Amino acid sequence: MIFTEYRNTFRWVMITASFIMVSLILWKTYEFFQHFKEEERAKMENWSFAQTDLLKTDNLNVDIGNLPLKVITSNKTTPMILVDINGNLSSYNNIDETKATDSLYIQKLISKFEKENNPIEVILDGKLYNTIYYGNSPLINKLKYYPLALILIIVLFGAVIFFFYSSNKNATQNKLWSGMAKETAHQIGTPLSSLIGWTEILKSENVNPEYIVEIEKDVDRLQTITERFSKIGSIPVLEVADIIKETINSYDYLKSRSSKLVDFEIITPSGDIPVKLNKQLYSWVIENLVKNAIDAMKGRGKLTLEISQLENNVKVSVTDTGKGIQKNQFKKIFEPGYTTKKRGWGLGLSLTKRIIEDFHDGKIKVLRSEINKGTTIQIALSRAV
Repeated sequence: MIFTEYRNTFRWVMITASFIMVSLILWKTYEFFQHFKEEERAKMENWSFAQTDLLKTDNLNVDIGNLPLKVITSNKTTPMILVDINGNLSSYNNIDETKATDSLYIQKLISKFEKENNPIEVILDGKLYNTIYYGNSPLINKLKYYPLALILIIVLFGAVIFFFYSSNKNATQNKLWSGMAKETAHQIGTPLSSLIGWTEILKSENVNPEYIVEIEKDVDRLQTITERFSKIGSIPVLEVADIIKETINSYDYLKSRSSKLVDFEIITPSGDIPVKLNKQLYSWVIENLVKNAIDAMKGRGKLTLEISQLENNVKVSVTDTGKGIQKNQFKKIFEPGYTTKKRGWGLGLSLTKRIIEDFHDGKIKVLRSEINKGTTIQIALSRAV
């Protein structure tokens, strides 16, 4: 309880602490990098002093021992170029020998080295003899990418935390919606039982049987809706059923309660097509597709439902003559919350997609659509063996 109450504060403390830690690591890395460059600078300055001693040997014929030569030959990693006062190449170290003969390549290296480090001048008795151009050693070149790698790791770590909290939030929301749906089903159950009782009383009162039949259809529909909501959040049970029969039942119910300005047509093959279905949820799918088609036509036009069979697959297509869908929105219309209506939560088609693809292992897609001409949405399911 305490953790839940201070959760947001805890998150901000963790984010701030992480930011401070990353900043300190980057700062220390930068300090280490600069310290390393200073040490390499000191090594190259020692190299220049050794070069000066060699010049003294040549000019004054003074024996200064083997130390300068050892210093000069000790450089095994730092690339460097020694240029005389006239700009001619005197010597080089740790550079590809096959390319060292190319003067253009040497000039490019000199320009690169000047950007990386300030050149060191070799001066004897106030006179400039040589200039040393040197670049970063392989270790420094690798080290300078370390902060970038660290930042990338931190970004990936932050992304993992974000997706964890996001998925946790979505799971909490899903539990809330499931609980609300089950509670709705429970609340509908009480007046529904009462309606069933009143229907029986009406039968005994010699009411027109046609009225009773229509009332019973609506009561059955309410029972179906109750079962749908009670199944949200749980794994539905599939059973082998004739998809033609189940489709016609849902289709006819909606047809009898829709505008007479809509021309309904259903095309089905002869015989039965067995498919593993959850009848209540499949009926929900047909209802959503038909209602969306009617809304797209604004209650006026032609609606065609067609069932076809190809080898082991069964396809159910709902076609309207409505306003159509742009091609770049073919997949977007199945996303939760997407709607073009002024009223509505945009859950119908996303729920339809989940029922077909997650629970029935099928596929649903916009088969084709033209603006102001109509849309066809197709469901594909596997035939039961």
